[in-house]
Amino acid sequence: MSRPLIVSDCDEVLLHMIAPFRDWLDEMHGVSFDMGGGGDFGRAMTRRDTGETLGAEEVWRLLGLFFDGEMHRQAPIAGAAEAIRELGAHADIVVLTNLMDHRREARVRQLADHGLDLRVFTNQGPKGPALKAILDEYRPGRAIFIDDLAQHHGSVAELAPDVARLHLCGEPMLAPHIACAHRAGHAHARIDSWEHALPWLIETLYADRKD
Repeated sequence: MSRPLIVSDCDEVLLHMIAPFRDWLDEMHGVSFDMGGGGDFGRAMTRRDTGETLGAEEVWRLLGLFFDGEMHRQAPIAGAAEAIRELGAHADIVVLTNLMDHRREARVRQLADHGLDLRVFTNQGPKGPALKAILDEYRPGRAIFIDDLAQHHGSVAELAPDVARLHLCGEPMLAPHIACAHRAGHAHARIDSWEHALPWLIETLYADRKD
C-alpha cells in the first residue's frame, strides 16, 4: 500500500496569520482589527481615526500587501512544527494553501525558516478540486486533510469523501467565531490544539490498517 498522505492548510493551522496581520494593520495603517462583532472577517477592519469599516477592495489590497512583504511576522502555532516533524515519520506531508500562485515560493521559504521543508500547493477558492488533483498525483493508501475553515471541509467531503478530515484552528482569536465543520457533518473531528490533534492524527493514520 502507498505511503499515507497528510494535506494541511498553513495559516491558522501551521502558522499564526490573523494576529500578526492585526498588529501590522495597527502599526502601519492605523486600522483596528476586531473579530468580536459577530466574527465577520470582512467587517472586522475599521479606520481608527474615523471608525469607517474598510470595504472589500481595501481588505484584499491590505491582505496582498501583508503576504507580499510581511510574512516574516508569522510564527508557528504552538506544537505545530513539532507535530509535523513527528508525523513525517508516518506519512508524506504537503501544504495546500489559498494564496495566489506567485506567492508559492515565498510560502515554501517561510515554512523552511521554521524547520518545515514541505511541498506547497497554492489554490484559490474551494479546496476540493485541488485536493483531488493532489490525490491523483500521490495515490496514497490513506489521506488526511487539515484546515481551519469549514467551507473547505465541505468541498473536500463532496469531492473526496474517503479522505479523513480534521478541522483545526490554532488561533484563539479566530477559533470561537468560525463555523464548525465537524458539527456540520463535513469533518470527522474538530480539535484546535496540536497537543490533542497529534494523537488523533496518528490513530487515524493506522486505524483498521491491513498492511
